[in-house]
This record gives sequence, C-alpha cells and structure tokens, in this order.
Amino acid sequence: MRVPLPFAASPALVGAVHLQPLPGSPRWEAAGRPPLSDVVARAERDARAYLAAGFDGLIVENFGDAPFFKTAPKETLACLVRCARAVVEVAGDAPVGINVLRNDGEAALAAALATGARFIRVNVISGAAVTDQGLIEGTAASLLRLRASLGMGPGGTSPVALMADVHVKHAEPLAGGSLTTAAQDTAKRGLADALIVSGLATGSPPSPERLAEARTATPDTPLWLGSGLSLEAIPTLVPHLDGAIVGSAAEEDGLGGNPVDSARAEALVSAFRTTGGRV
Repeated sequence: MRVPLPFAASPALVGAVHLQPLPGSPRWEAAGRPPLSDVVARAERDARAYLAAGFDGLIVENFGDAPFFKTAPKETLACLVRCARAVVEVAGDAPVGINVLRNDGEAALAAALATGARFIRVNVISGAAVTDQGLIEGTAASLLRLRASLGMGPGGTSPVALMADVHVKHAEPLAGGSLTTAAQDTAKRGLADALIVSGLATGSPPSPERLAEARTATPDTPLWLGSGLSLEAIPTLVPHLDGAIVGSAAEEDGLGGNPVDSARAEALVSAFRTTGGRV
C-alpha cells in the first residue's frame, strides 16, 4: 500500500525552490551572514513565480548549503522549516514537498510534519552510494517506521508521500548493478511511493532509454524526472513520465540557485503541457 502522490495533474510539474545559503553554511558566511528573513523572502518570491507560471506544486530544498552533511545540522533544519512553512502558506492548495540535502529523510519528515508539506524526496533510500559526502547508505527501514509512527504513512491521519531517487545524481552506486535492479529494490523492498531518475548532475537529463528501463522495471510505480527537463529535452523525456521536478531550467540563465525567471518557467509549462502524458 502506497501513499498516493498529491497531484491532480498527470504528468505533474513541480518547481524546486532552491533556498539560498542557510545560517551556518560556508556560503552564508561568504555572503556576509544575511538575515534569515532575506532567505525566506526569496523563497516566497520563487514560489509565487512558479505558481504564476502554472506549476502544479513546489519542493523546498537547502540547495545553497553545499558542501552538505549526510544529515542536516539542527540549525539547518530549523531554518529550513521556517522557509518551508512560508512556501506552504504561499502555495495554498498546491502541494509542497521537502528535500533535506544530502540524504536526511527523517529531517524531511519532521519538516513536513511541522509545515504541512505533503511529500518528501530522499536521494538514497535503498542500497548505498559513493558521493561527495562519502558513503551514503539507504534508510528505508528506519524512515518508514518513523513515518508510520507519526501517522504520515498509508492510512495515517496526515499521509506524506515518499519519492526516492534511483541511481541518484552526483553519486555512483557502491555495488554497481543495473538500473532495473535498483528501481525494483527501491519500489518493492524500499517501499517508495514514487521513483525519481535523474542525469549525472544538477541540470543534466537522463537518456530516454534509462527512463524506459525504469518504467519497464516498475510499471506500477509512478516515475518522475529529477533533473534536466529543458525545453529541448521535453519531447523525448515527458512521454515516459508521471511528473518532473524542475529547478535550473526555470531559473535565470539556467543556473541552479538563481532566481526563478518567469519567462523561462512559463515556456517550460507550455511545452510540458503540449507534450502530454506517458506512453
């Protein structure tokens, strides 16, 4: 039994609210320690720009905090919760998700509980991956038990959907293996509610063949794109998908972390809607 994804549209388009560096992170120091209120205001502006362009939902992540911890410090989580709550209030009925980088699913659940977010993204839930943070191991066993204990699982009072990456970007699976095996393990043994496939890095797309492989491996599990949804890539990628998360392609100059560019966001929505749903 899965928690259904909270989107009326299919395929759905979610905008990534890339938070500016949060207090305590190296880039926050380098920027002169700006007040958290500035980060919140920027998150609200980006959220409004996505929604005005026609996006179906939003996901908040501490993008500006690189280099990341495997699990987020307490001050990072506290600041992220403040930002995410502001985005939830801006979003109204549009679903909002949480991604706590680099792989803090328990913090993401806690943030969802505190803010009313309706889904989370976890980069490594099954298996293990070698990343720039070192070795990251899957957390499905503890994460799903925590979700159930908080009433956020299937049949719970406040269900939160769990979206999990397969062969996540900026990482290499420790044991190798095929995308097919990883997708099946993530869906059937990790019990993810939806799978995410991305390219090698932020802004880079996977091949249509990789999406088709993941779809064939887990035909009954929603399949989402986690990176690389450019105008050029939409016609070949969207037909395989139930949804996509977009960040860099909707931001100024196509660079992750820049403000959302309304014209770019609107063009993405138009092309995405024209292409239609999965094959």
